[in-house]
Amino acid sequence: MPSTTPPGSNPEGSDSSPSPAPLDPITALLREVEGPDGPNAARTDLPPPPADGSKKPKKIRKPKPRWMKITAIVIIALLLVPVVSFTRAVATPNNLSITERGAEWMRDNNLGFILNTFENWWLSNHQPKAGGEPDRSIGAIDVEEAGPTTTVKSIAPHLPKPANVAVPEGVAPAANEGVWLPVGPMVGGAQPMYSTQVRPDSIHTSILDGLTWMDPKLLKFELFPGTEEPGGKWAKPSQVPMDQRLTLAAAFNAGFRMQDARGGFYLDGQTKGTLRDGAASLVLYADGRATVGVWGRDVTLTPDVVGVRQNLDLIIDNGGGPPNPNGSGASAKPGAPAAGLSDNADGAWGATFGNKILAWRSAVGVTADGAIIYGYGDGLGALSLAQLMLRAGCVRAMELDINTVWTTFNFYAATRFLDPASVEGTKLLPDSFKSANRYLSPDARDFVGVFTRAF
Repeated sequence: MPSTTPPGSNPEGSDSSPSPAPLDPITALLREVEGPDGPNAARTDLPPPPADGSKKPKKIRKPKPRWMKITAIVIIALLLVPVVSFTRAVATPNNLSITERGAEWMRDNNLGFILNTFENWWLSNHQPKAGGEPDRSIGAIDVEEAGPTTTVKSIAPHLPKPANVAVPEGVAPAANEGVWLPVGPMVGGAQPMYSTQVRPDSIHTSILDGLTWMDPKLLKFELFPGTEEPGGKWAKPSQVPMDQRLTLAAAFNAGFRMQDARGGFYLDGQTKGTLRDGAASLVLYADGRATVGVWGRDVTLTPDVVGVRQNLDLIIDNGGGPPNPNGSGASAKPGAPAAGLSDNADGAWGATFGNKILAWRSAVGVTADGAIIYGYGDGLGALSLAQLMLRAGCVRAMELDINTVWTTFNFYAATRFLDPASVEGTKLLPDSFKSANRYLSPDARDFVGVFTRAF
């Protein structure tokens, strides 16, 4: 009986590999014509397909071109520089928050336009509401110094108490609104400072802005540099030193960053930037006097000048002449808001954001008899800031810094008798942003300290 081969078995019995799949007629014909080495010949150099036929062989990655590697390295290096710079700025010890340090870094690295655009948008969409009443009362600020009271045999020369500040037209005044209330202890038997609060205009009636009147016959004014502004190295510290704190009566912020101030900074023989003719200038003298005027017209760098802080142009101007420092000399002409102020003619009043946008702003000015007045608060444009200072009695005034973060006026007093370490601050406006103890530790921005005279 002849043997039969079971289906699927090898008839020779020597090779268990399966028979190759039959070729379709067209492929078989092409191979016969092209020969064994033709393009349609069976490939023997390829790896066998997976047994289950579900996975394809891995593709062999070609190495990237050299130019791509070099480009990647360059991009990483370029990004590393700002990252290191930003990290260093954030890690630098000072009294700024991380957000404030980041903002300062952006301005230092030509990215301020981004912040300006954001601030403009934010403030434009969050303007103070119209109408309403203040949410706080206006009372005397208690910063009486600890220790025994002293009597004086004679009262030191001093300026007369100022007239009260007019409230905006059509506004019913709140209790004590616009009334100058004494602040701090007597100096030489006379009152050196008065403060008050008042609405910025007849529309935003829920806001109270702050004003302080200071007598330079009883007080001394001194300029201090900050750790970041105006930049450079200075012999003076960036805080009120411990040996001056028992005579520290108040302190307030200075002007814009120097890159935006359109002017210079001078302190004890050293200049940062350029003292610009025509610039609004707060000038401090060796004997502690101070005044505000136009550089080159009202004030110049005389031998007795120890400090100059310039910032933009005057917002109130009386055309020149008196008052001279300390109110000496002839009577001063009245002041008026500077021409072009409402439209920011020629960019004279800065470009951080629009002058018509209401925000926290600050200013310092001089009265006809030489008193120094500081004013600040919310809901102020450049023009309404000028009108606030004009109502307070200024004949010349200059804008200082803006934005809630940078505007500060604090009073100071010791809480333990003759202990400078116990000195603490009190805010003129309780809703201002920075600490009441600002300027008792190193500060990033330059500022003005106000000290009592000895009699």
